Amino acid sequence: MAKISGGHLVARALKQEGVGAIFTLCGGHIIDIYDGCLDEEIKIIDIRHEQTAAHAADGWTRVTGVPGVAVVTAGPGTTDTVTGIANAFRAQSPMLLIGGQAARKQYHQGGLQELDHVSIMQPITKFATAVLDTERIPELIGMAFREAYNGRPGPSFLEIPRDVLDAQVDDETVAFPKKYRSFGRVHGDVKLVQQAADWLSRAERPAVLAGSQTWHCRAAVQLLAFAEHAQIPVYVNGAARGCLPAGCPYAFNRSRRQALGQGDVVLIIGTPFDFRLGYGKRLAADAKVIQVDLDYGELGHNRDVDLGIVGDAGAVLEQLTAAVEPNRAARDWLKQLREIEAKRLEEQQQLLNSDAVPIHPLRLAREINDFLLDDTMFVADGGDVVTISASTIQPRQPGHWMDPGPLGTLGVGTPFALSAKVAHPDKDVVILFGDGAFGCTGFDYDTLIRFKLPVVGVVGNNAAWNQIRYGQIQKYGSERGDVANLLDPTRYDRIVEAMGGYGEHVTKPEQIRGALDRARESGKPALVNVMVDPDVFGSGTRNQTMYK
Repeated sequence: MAKISGGHLVARALKQEGVGAIFTLCGGHIIDIYDGCLDEEIKIIDIRHEQTAAHAADGWTRVTGVPGVAVVTAGPGTTDTVTGIANAFRAQSPMLLIGGQAARKQYHQGGLQELDHVSIMQPITKFATAVLDTERIPELIGMAFREAYNGRPGPSFLEIPRDVLDAQVDDETVAFPKKYRSFGRVHGDVKLVQQAADWLSRAERPAVLAGSQTWHCRAAVQLLAFAEHAQIPVYVNGAARGCLPAGCPYAFNRSRRQALGQGDVVLIIGTPFDFRLGYGKRLAADAKVIQVDLDYGELGHNRDVDLGIVGDAGAVLEQLTAAVEPNRAARDWLKQLREIEAKRLEEQQQLLNSDAVPIHPLRLAREINDFLLDDTMFVADGGDVVTISASTIQPRQPGHWMDPGPLGTLGVGTPFALSAKVAHPDKDVVILFGDGAFGCTGFDYDTLIRFKLPVVGVVGNNAAWNQIRYGQIQKYGSERGDVANLLDPTRYDRIVEAMGGYGEHVTKPEQIRGALDRARESGKPALVNVMVDPDVFGSGTRNQTMYK
């Protein structure tokens, strides 16, 4: 009988799942997995910090629909991924983290990097366990993937001791599960869907907010078909940005507060009533609220709903499209919302075209939006500079907007861009960083450079953690407000240049577009460091809405 090692079993099981790459930082506990990946022709993307590996695996899931995988060593290798795993957990992103462990015979002896990783990971994963038998590796990998997609999606974690990975077993004795999870979609209760359709058909002030599950369920086509047939205003947030084309007459952006706050029937698809919706309080108190979510536990969480429908966003949208009648009663409402949109855009025009120095963040946002190509995958990684830009920068296609999600994690920029470029090497990738965010994982530009993955990064550099700084100044005054939130105006472009990438420094608004064009034309991982006004704050920051 042929023999096969545990690390090769890992690689074979990942290949069977369709995994095309792993993101990793080397360690002695996990090297047999690398050997297996070479045989299975799985790309090995080695990075500079394990947090990057976890974020990149999360990003891989988002851009490919195939679960991303991070492989890290024991002890600090695994604990360094905690932020990335927690971010994927809150963002409902299914992925797999494999962590090393000391050999079984060394348990509780103080082995190198020995730690109870499973207990650490259990609160922030859908499934976490140790693999203690080599022959069961494929079975437990299948179990981990199945649990990652069970109900509300999320990450899974497997701890595999070194001797389990290194052990050789008879190939023929190993069972490889092949049909271990359903690829069907959960449809909504027919009666509830019909009731929702009736309400939406007759509403005078209907509104729809489609969240990240719309993209996770790959429901962009269904969302557009529903919007065009129902003829009611639709707003998107999170990963759903780009799911409606810019020319869609029912796609709205700048009037969301009025639409949700004044709507008489509001449909919420695949986004929770968390801080982004004021825990449900930003919806009109007397509105009929319809909520659609993959997770039964999310229905009515933080706010009562009139109809709660468990289901896949795409499947329920198809049902609604078949059941709803085009809304004729909302024409005045649509006109009102369009007028609000036009007024808001007109109010911003002066700032979008501002020639002020330091540069106004909205001028930077407008220049970036104009710079995007039809296939550009845009990554948002920052606090206030991203918040200010979010209504201006619009991706051209579904799945081409990436942000951390509800955990508000800084540092996703470089790893998300890395995974996007590895998965789709022919696509254009652009990142907007805050200068604070760049400091979190920016050193993994080294990885982009080593793997020759050209992306264009832009740092909106205000030399401060501005989203926090504003609140401190308001609470404690200017003398005490600038404490622990100021940075130096660092030349991040020079750091990237020193690594072997392309960098430019911009201090005037008329320099922005030329610098962006040269960065893309360089064919290298590039960073444009743009000095923006530190005394400009987004409306959400000024109102401290994230805490309300």
